[in-house]
Formats: sequence, C-alpha cells, structure tokens
Amino acid sequence: MSTSGAALPAGDRGNGLFGVYVHWPFCAAKCPYCDFNSHVHRGAFDEAGFVAAYAAELAHFAALVPGRTVQSVFFGGGTPSLMQPRSVEAILDAIAAHWQIDRNAEVTLEANPTSVEAERFRGYRAAGVNRVSLGVQSLRDGPLAELGRRHTVDEAVAAVHLAQSIFERSSFDLIYARPRQTLAEWQDELTEALWLAQGHISLYQLTIEMGTRFYDLQRAGKLVMPGEELGAEFYELTQELTARAGLPAYEISNHAVPGQESRHNLLYWRYGEYVGVGPGAHGRLLIGNQRHATAAEKLPFEWHKKVLARGHGLTTDDILTWEEEGDELLVMGLRLREGIDPARFAHLSGRRIADRQVRELQAIGFVETLPNGFLRVTDKGWPVLDAVVADLAA
Repeated sequence: MSTSGAALPAGDRGNGLFGVYVHWPFCAAKCPYCDFNSHVHRGAFDEAGFVAAYAAELAHFAALVPGRTVQSVFFGGGTPSLMQPRSVEAILDAIAAHWQIDRNAEVTLEANPTSVEAERFRGYRAAGVNRVSLGVQSLRDGPLAELGRRHTVDEAVAAVHLAQSIFERSSFDLIYARPRQTLAEWQDELTEALWLAQGHISLYQLTIEMGTRFYDLQRAGKLVMPGEELGAEFYELTQELTARAGLPAYEISNHAVPGQESRHNLLYWRYGEYVGVGPGAHGRLLIGNQRHATAAEKLPFEWHKKVLARGHGLTTDDILTWEEEGDELLVMGLRLREGIDPARFAHLSGRRIADRQVRELQAIGFVETLPNGFLRVTDKGWPVLDAVVADLAA
C-alpha cells in the first residue's frame, strides 16, 4: 500500500469534526443508474461474521486515531436496511467501545421504503439510530419501475410517514431530470414531495455514470437524457420551489429547514475526519498531523477474508500532499452554501487562492465573498461548479 507524500506544514490540520461511515454493500437488486459499491447476493450468508469483521476494522482504526469524539455515524450502502437491527446495534456498540460519542451525535441509516424493511424501523431506533434517509427516488410508479426501484409510491409514502413518527429526524431522496420528464411534471412531483418532507430532502439530477445499465442504454441510443439547457431549467425550478417551501439548498443537492442539515454530510463538505469501514469504504484521517486517504477492498467476501487475515480490509492508505488537501477542500467546501474559509485553504495547501481568479469569477457572477470572508459559489455558478473549482485550483 502506498504512503507517498510530502511532509505537511506544521500546525493542527483538523477542524474538530470526526465521524464514522459504515458501508453495507448488499442490495436486493442493482438499480440501473447506480455506480456505488453495491452487490446483489442470493441466499443466506453469515451476517454475524460480517459484523465481527466491522468490529475488527473499527479496532484497527481506533488504534491509529485514539481519543476522538464521534459526532456522527452514517450507515450507507448498498442497502443498510437489509441489516438486522441487532447488527446495527453491535456496530454502534463497537464504535462506542473505542471512542467517546458526542451526546448530540447524529446516527443515520439509509433505507429502502419497501414494507418489509420499514417494519424494522422500530428495531433500528432501539439500536441507537436517530435519523433515517429513505431512497424514495420518485413519487410516480412508472418512473420508479424505470429506475429499478422495488417499491410503489404508496409504500414509499407509508415508509416516510412511519419514519417521521419513529425517528427524531428523517429525509428522503428524489431523482429528477429523468428521461422524458417535463418541467411541469417535475413541478407537480416536487410540490407533493415538499408537502411530505419534514425538515430535509435530497434532490439529485440524474447523471449517467460509466459502468451502469443506464450508461449502456444511452450509448446504444435507447436512453435520451435532457439537454444541458433543459437540465439547467430543472435545476432552477428545483431551487425556486424548495426555497419557497422553506427548505433552501445548503448544498448543491441537499435542502433543509435551517438547523436540520445532515451533520454527517456537513462533516464531509467541511473537510473533517472520518473513518470508513466496510467493503469499498473510503476515509480521511489525520495521523501524526498527516491526512491519510484510505479505501477498502470493494468485493464483500474478499474484504471479509482480508479483515480475518490482518484486522482490516484496506487496499489504499495514501498520505495526501499539500496540494491534494487544498484541492479536496475546494471540491467539497464549494458545494456548500456557506462556502469555504480561504485562510484554511492557505493553511492546508501552503498557497493562497489567486486574487485574479477570484476577481474574474466575481465579474461573471460565479462566486462572491461573504461578510465573514468566506468564498462561496453563487446560484449562477452552482450549475458549473466543476469548472469554477478547476479555475480556483489552477
């Protein structure tokens, strides 16, 4: 495993944020748009044995970064709601055995809104989960089928209501700018969703990723996506409707009533530290004042074998250079409505953002400087965020 990298500047490189990401890779079916590390496994397997492997990997990381306080835990996937509640509880117990847990820690579990998984919600709450994020994806049955989802609209709505009745906080996802979808259809669907949402909603514009079924269909001419201009209109409509409903964007795809933002995702975007455990999980950790980028074996059963053999499933452990840290801060932080602190960028990267580049982007309305000195991307600049980040990083 590589540990190449320059010695980093002196001084504390952290910001006090620390969380744990737990990746559960198994799914009942692979959605045609999904490029996450998810795997369909038929038949029974040793779930308790996998949970023991998570505990072993957590112990490995705890030896590297002792003394932290965990502010958030996120069970992602894959489909974590396929886990037994006792498995979730065992992993949370293992986390608490190694680190202090903040009294206000957010513990989120991603869930699919099928009726079978929804019945487990009370068990997850008893295990320590206090927030769920539901993969609804659409409030229309036809598009749900096209997206490969296994639930109906009625099941989704029932799961959202059940989650809201059991958990302190909840959210759900929708995908828009789908093939053949019109702006009027999305306005109707999003309006319904905003009536249903309580505090938080994630809205993702459909993108076609290499390696997915949708990618193959698009290359074969069997899937026609909205053009760039129409995609921008979808985005603008989304911002308008969510702001009007009191759930403005705090990140490019996430909307919340102020105070209801996802704390775990804010930890990523604010460039905090996080342990990533499980097949394919990534992490960012400060060890000896050097930021390590970690990644684990993606294949679930190969990951399990590696953990049994050596206590962890890591395939990558790279020390980031100054420049890489600065670039990651830009990529993550400029997704946020609050923007980034240029002074922190200078501290991490060893260089300042060029005034000339800032002035040029300000002149065309893509960035602005806030009264607190933070630099943020404007509404006009968000649709071309990648280009803005590239310009500032140059």
